[in-house]
Amino acid sequence: MRGFRLVVAEGPDGGRTWESVGDRAAVGTEAPNDLRLSDETASRFHCEVRIEASGAARVRDLGSANGTLLDGVQVVEAFLRDGSQLRLGGTLLRFELLDAQRPLPVSERTTFGSLHGVSAPMRSAFAVLERAARTDVAVLLEGESGTGKSQAARSIHRESARAGGPFVALDCSAVPANLLESELFGHEKGAFTGAVARRTGAFEEASGGTLFLDEIGELGVDLQPKLLAALENRAVCRVGGHLVPVDVRVVAATNRDVRAEVNAGRFHADLYLRLAVVKISLPPLRQRPDDLPALVTELLAQMGAEEAGKRLVSEAFLAALVQAAWPGNVRELRNYLERCVVFQEAMPLGDDVRAAAREGRVMPVDPAVPYALGRDRAMGEWERRYLEALLERHGGRMLRAAEAAGIGRVYLYKLLRKHGLPKRDARQARSTRRGRDT
Repeated sequence: MRGFRLVVAEGPDGGRTWESVGDRAAVGTEAPNDLRLSDETASRFHCEVRIEASGAARVRDLGSANGTLLDGVQVVEAFLRDGSQLRLGGTLLRFELLDAQRPLPVSERTTFGSLHGVSAPMRSAFAVLERAARTDVAVLLEGESGTGKSQAARSIHRESARAGGPFVALDCSAVPANLLESELFGHEKGAFTGAVARRTGAFEEASGGTLFLDEIGELGVDLQPKLLAALENRAVCRVGGHLVPVDVRVVAATNRDVRAEVNAGRFHADLYLRLAVVKISLPPLRQRPDDLPALVTELLAQMGAEEAGKRLVSEAFLAALVQAAWPGNVRELRNYLERCVVFQEAMPLGDDVRAAAREGRVMPVDPAVPYALGRDRAMGEWERRYLEALLERHGGRMLRAAEAAGIGRVYLYKLLRKHGLPKRDARQARSTRRGRDT
């Protein structure tokens, strides 16, 4: 990775220089920043500079109070050139690209638990995940939705010394705010209306193991100090009860940049510092195209659709996947592959999906229907179409149809009964064809 330097040209820290050791640098007044400023007009987490795999450099403002100015223009995110000047409050930074290359630590492994990847961005994440698993410190997983944060949390647990203990996951965005405290810490009988019995919270359930707090950015401001106290004291206070010691390793995840939430006053800085002892960013799928062939193979295997995959996957199919944007990342890829398996063909990607639906080439999707029900309906529709085409192709000869489909004749009869299709023998098929010919 090409190295870069940040030079403080103006401000209270004038003359200071910082050189990269990785692919990014955070700048602000808080301790975790790579370049920590003493300028009171700069924000706690002001901006981040990053070198991409392509060699391009970007700066991104983190919701700072005074904004980030690039060569005199306020930006949210922008490309940098060698010599660009960044104004952060009363501080002026000069960005310099270095001729020297900086080694980017990558793992020799292409898997970490249930995560798969051969690309440099993914193996770089594996390198940090491996080190984190060997410790007992808190970990904050960042990344877009669908990048595999929950899988990473489970994989950290499985490869840690706590693997023999429980793994408890709690989605902070899925629990009503008035019930989240009880879900986290538990409650005593009679602590509030409806508390008819004592309840053990997620912290106590995870004692001796790992507690995964998903969507931590959704945690209410009023509950954040209580979570911080639990982490600091290694004890929880049940609602309406007393302190209970817990032995828990916490892994949190978010698709937000919590540093921007801290700047906006929606997240306590002390809690962020406590959760982000080790911070790991999982790359989006568009930044790791080299991983697509292995991901497709692995996802098809998880679905039990290896045979369908052999007929489906081709160089043209994979090339089309590489060109797609994948805003939903690996989760979206899995859903797309499921559709392809159901319909036994490469389905339209991206903007072509709506056009295909209008032409009747793909089953319309109703997001109001539960996922499992929608999938079962799609599978049922495909099964019926397949059976009808199978019998037509083999002239109603049940034995030949079963052999061609790779299933037993008894099971074929069962499928026909399931879909209300008549069993046809060769005589019926010939009669049907003669009728059509006439």
